[in-house]
Amino acid sequence: MEEKNYYQSRNLNNLKKIGYLLDELPPFVEDYFVGIENQTSTLTRLNYAYDLRIFFHYLIVNRKKAAFVRDFTLQDLEDVTATDIERFLSFLSSYEFNGCVECCNERAKARKLSTIRAMFKYFFRKEKIKVDNAAKVLMPKLHDKEIIRLEVNEIVDLLNCAESGIGMSGQQRAYHDRTKIRDVAILTLFLGTGIRISELVGLNNDDIDFTSNSFKVTRKGGNQSILYFSDEVAEALARYIAYKEDDKNTPSGESALFLSLQMKRISVRAVENLVKKYSKIVTPLKKISPHKLRSTYGTQLYRETQDIYVVADVLGHKDVNTTKKHYAAIDEDARRSVADKVRLREENDKKV
Repeated sequence: MEEKNYYQSRNLNNLKKIGYLLDELPPFVEDYFVGIENQTSTLTRLNYAYDLRIFFHYLIVNRKKAAFVRDFTLQDLEDVTATDIERFLSFLSSYEFNGCVECCNERAKARKLSTIRAMFKYFFRKEKIKVDNAAKVLMPKLHDKEIIRLEVNEIVDLLNCAESGIGMSGQQRAYHDRTKIRDVAILTLFLGTGIRISELVGLNNDDIDFTSNSFKVTRKGGNQSILYFSDEVAEALARYIAYKEDDKNTPSGESALFLSLQMKRISVRAVENLVKKYSKIVTPLKKISPHKLRSTYGTQLYRETQDIYVVADVLGHKDVNTTKKHYAAIDEDARRSVADKVRLREENDKKV
């Protein structure tokens, strides 16, 4: 019940944010959001709202398509040309909004274009506009990013750092004794199961089953799944739970698994910060996030199983191409495996 309440609260918060953003958007955008409500998550629509706010701001300020955003009509939308949208994508390379200078890389541009395309397509299909000019704009070419993950020795160093506090500043050490058992459990869970940060934060005490070494998570879209963990993960979790039960400051009615120093459910930001804190000590040249720990687990799992479909299932990916692209070092391993297959000279052909 507590886990359900957590996700309901987060969803309600996102709905409120959407409501505030709709006040800054043309009235027809609200009709669009109602139309796609059953096919999209609240978080997806929230991201759409952020993207469309920038888009309509650009059309008003830079293209003079209307006097004010709230005056923007569907006829004005129909008059937006493919060139207008292409200029918007160029504008995103470096722009100022609400007093802040922003810049978008090719992936951020592609996401915003996808948002715009989806809206144009919706109104074109509903016959509210006669032409879909957004469909004429080509998606930005995306270049593959380097997969950042921890190597085996770095995994060991990260966990040892969290356990011992070696390399920490005096201020960090002041809190370390109070958080190290929890932090080791969190890092071990990331690296041993590939759990998403939202799933980890939403875990409750009664989600953990040490009889079968499993736990229940709520995946993207609200579906629940059972994930399994190793004895090594079980040991770290059991140690933390025992520590928490012995702490007289632990609230008796708090069912969240991972708690902050304020003895409340730990936040996403707090988890991101603790991962950053330890990884900067161990691998200062790599920007390690909770998602990179998930990537590390996915890569290790693929190397052990050689089964991309198992990796996709464990990570909760609906499309195996997502797994190939972000987690499994398939191409790297394949290149390494054939490195010595082509022989230039046989041993007996070499001159001494």
